[in-house]
Amino acid sequence: MTASRLVIPDLAGKVALITGGSTGIGAAVARGFAGQGAQVAIGYHSSEKQAQALAGEIKAKGGEALAVKGDVADPKACARIVAETAARFGRLDGLINNAGLMLGRVNSLEASEEHIEAVIDLNARSVISMTRAALPWLERQGGFVINTTSIAARNGGAGGAMLYAAAKGFVSTITRGHAKELIGKKIRVNAVSPGVITTPFHERYSTPEGLEAIRLTIPAARLGTAEECVGAYLFLASEALSGYIVGQIIEVNGGQLMP
Repeated sequence: MTASRLVIPDLAGKVALITGGSTGIGAAVARGFAGQGAQVAIGYHSSEKQAQALAGEIKAKGGEALAVKGDVADPKACARIVAETAARFGRLDGLINNAGLMLGRVNSLEASEEHIEAVIDLNARSVISMTRAALPWLERQGGFVINTTSIAARNGGAGGAMLYAAAKGFVSTITRGHAKELIGKKIRVNAVSPGVITTPFHERYSTPEGLEAIRLTIPAARLGTAEECVGAYLFLASEALSGYIVGQIIEVNGGQLMP
């Protein structure tokens, strides 16, 4: 993409790593950053076909992209994901901690210890592991971390989603904590909190009837799309647009929650 077409010029040439970047919101965010001239690393675990296809799509449009496999629930894999990204692009300017799944609707008090651990490791612990791994690169020139939390972090979830909601509550809190810890290194940490977005996440975990019941509670009278979340991430990544915004959570939910 040529500079004359860029909407947010200060993102051009930056390197952004997006975990959970192969589908849904993560894929839309990867396209969004690539569209602003950024180089993107698409983190994935099991969706290799989608990740490679997305990287190919970005390259076909003249962008730079890399698909990086790894399970962010494993701290060693997090270190390797960052290392592969930095080795390919020579730097890292931003990290989007977007990977997360419910791993099934299970009552929190009936869940096995293994299930609890898996939900926490994937959705919460991964944010610390990825941020720790990225830190030596981000602090070289300053940069950004954007975490993906959820409306569930505020409403506690429902229908077997309480453990996921609690993990996302951790993400919201650690966003504020990391914002305080890292701003002295010129690294801004913020978060985006999507509401109910039509992605493979809800295709996997929600019924059409359940989604319709939720839709009726949303002032915008519809569910959101992954593309409608992208602007918040681009805004928070841009020093020019949000340089004095630190430790904030942008709610993207059609008015379903107005904190």
